[in-house]
Amino acid sequence: MSSYLGLVSMSALALLGIGGVYLLARTTAVAPDPVRSLPFLSGHDPAEHALSRFHVRWYPVTLIFLAFDVEMLFMYPWAVVVAQMGAGAVIEMFVFLGVLLAGVAWAWREGALRWV
Repeated sequence: MSSYLGLVSMSALALLGIGGVYLLARTTAVAPDPVRSLPFLSGHDPAEHALSRFHVRWYPVTLIFLAFDVEMLFMYPWAVVVAQMGAGAVIEMFVFLGVLLAGVAWAWREGALRWV
């Protein structure tokens, strides 16, 4: 039982800390001002609901953004090890970029980059 004493005491301390921070937030909170609690646009009423649907043309743009975001995700560690790996790493990166470029070319051909 004494082996669990540290676990129980840390759990109790964590729960007390969470409860203390929650209590502090509840006691020091400022009452919301109706004008400041409205969305942006200088307090004007929103034109649509916050959970409204987006137009379908934004989804291909989002996918293209994610493709470039993943590209950067893979290029940072590659830049660190490219000197150690040699020419093979450079060839692999150009193959990877070629696949992404093919995806962008397909999206361009399908009209995903047109805004009208």
